[in-house]
Amino acid sequence: MFTIDAHLDLSMNALEWNRDLTQSVEAINRRECGLDDKPDRGKATVSLPALREGNVGLVVATQIARYVGPDNPLPGWHSPTQAWAQTQGQLAWYKAMEDAGEMVQVKDLSGLDSHVKLWSNDAPNAKKPVGYILSLEGADSIVDLSYLERAYDNGLRALGPAHYGPGRYAQGTDASGFMGKKGQALLKEMGRLGIILDATHLCDDSFWEAMDHYHGPVWASHNNCRALVDHNRQFSDDQIKALIERGAVIGGALDAWMMVPGWVRGVSTPLGTDCNLWKMLDHLDHICQLAGNADHIGIGTDLDGAFGREQCPYDLETIADLQKLPDMLAKRGYTAVDIEKVMHGNWLRFLRNAWS
Repeated sequence: MFTIDAHLDLSMNALEWNRDLTQSVEAINRRECGLDDKPDRGKATVSLPALREGNVGLVVATQIARYVGPDNPLPGWHSPTQAWAQTQGQLAWYKAMEDAGEMVQVKDLSGLDSHVKLWSNDAPNAKKPVGYILSLEGADSIVDLSYLERAYDNGLRALGPAHYGPGRYAQGTDASGFMGKKGQALLKEMGRLGIILDATHLCDDSFWEAMDHYHGPVWASHNNCRALVDHNRQFSDDQIKALIERGAVIGGALDAWMMVPGWVRGVSTPLGTDCNLWKMLDHLDHICQLAGNADHIGIGTDLDGAFGREQCPYDLETIADLQKLPDMLAKRGYTAVDIEKVMHGNWLRFLRNAWS
C-alpha cells in the first residue's frame, strides 16, 4: 500500500552521519562496521532503496540545526547564522538528490497530485523518485523573519518552532516556558506564507500559546501519547483533543522510549521491553478513541532520528517493514477505508486542505 512517512531526518543522516542514502540499508551498515562515534552505527533502518521497497513514496523530510547558548549542554551551533548555514547544506543535499533523480520536492497541490499519480502506476518503484515535503525541525536557524520567506522560496512547507531544550522562538522537549513576542511574530509570518505548524516537540506552555496564536494548518508529524508513556515529549489527552479540533493529523513515532514506559537509554532493549509495532498501534488506538474515528492518525516514524535498531521495534529490520502495518491494523479491527487513511489518506487529505 502506498505509504507516507511524515518525519524523516534524511539530510541529517546524509551529512552528519555521512550515510550514502542511495545505497541499501545493508550496504550502509556494512560501511559502518567497527564505528562507535554514534550509538546507532551499523544499525540503520532507512535508505532511499528501502523506502521504495516499502512503497513509502512520499515523506516529510527535515532540515535541522539547533542554536545553543554558552550555558546550553545540548549539541548544536554557536550562532544562528551557523545554524542557517547548516540547513543550507542540508538543502543542497536534497537538491543533489533531485538532480540525481532520487528524490523530487513536493510543495504545492499540483505537485502532490502528480506525484501520487506517479506512484499509483505499475512501473517498478526502483524507477520512481521519492517525494519529499521540506520541513524545518526547530526554528533556531531562522536568523530573523526575513529568512523565513527565503526558506519558503526554497520549498519549506512545515515548521516546528522548537526541538529539544530552549529555543530562540519557542521552548521544546524537556524545557518550559512560553514563546513570547518573538515566537508569536514567527507564527504570524508562518501564517502569511501558509507554512504548516508542526506542534511536535513544543513544551506544554509553548504548545498552548501556539494553538492560541496560530490560525493556519497544524499537524504533529511524530508524536505519541502521554497517557501511555508519561513524558513531556508526548501529548496529553487535552493536547490531542485540541489538535483533533483543529483538524490535525498526528504521526505515530517508532522511537522505543516513546512507545513503551520505563525505557532507559543504553540499558533497555526492544526485546527486553517487548517493544514491537503493536505498541505504536496502541498509541494510534488511543488517539482514535479520543477522536471517535480514524481521521487524525498517520505514520511519522522518526526512524532515522539519531537512533537505529537498538531503539526501535524488534519486528522492524528496515523502514520497508511498515508494510506489515495494514494487516496488523486489520487484525485490530480497522476497516479497509481506515487502513488507507492511516497509511496515506489522512496526510493527503490534510495537505490538500492546507494547499487548496
